[in-house]
Amino acid sequence: MDYYTGIGARKTPGKFFGEMTQIAEYLYKQDYILRSGGADGADLAFEKGAKDKKEIYLPWKGFNNSNSDLYEIPDEAFKIAEKIHPAWERCKDEWKKFHARNVLQVLGKDLNTPSDFVVCWTKGGIIVGGTGIAMRIAKLYDIPLFNLAVNEDYDKIMKKIRGG
Repeated sequence: MDYYTGIGARKTPGKFFGEMTQIAEYLYKQDYILRSGGADGADLAFEKGAKDKKEIYLPWKGFNNSNSDLYEIPDEAFKIAEKIHPAWERCKDEWKKFHARNVLQVLGKDLNTPSDFVVCWTKGGIIVGGTGIAMRIAKLYDIPLFNLAVNEDYDKIMKKIRGG
């Protein structure tokens, strides 16, 4: 099976949502399975295009009214997030669940089936926030990372899905 992670900062500009859905639709047709987190904005835009080929990892059951059953986070995901997060000790328990959930979005439920690549959006293309945790994991595991806020990445992906 082929997996990709489709995510983005909570403040992803709405103008990218249509393109995220297009990317997910293209990858759906290529039999890729989306991994995302059910959050408003980028996550839901990717999820819309992925249709039924998706794994939606939640920080807790029913997060954001999602009916995904992928809400149990193994202890090992918390340990990985703790190693990667720059200020873990300052995070509230709620945010630790989000960060550990981000680990699953990249490494899969078993933490041993990494995504083939990550598509995301962060302001200025930098590693920041919860999306930054997923980006750090991608870098750590040598998983290709495409940030739609980086013109070169954006152009490469959109050219591919538009048949160029």
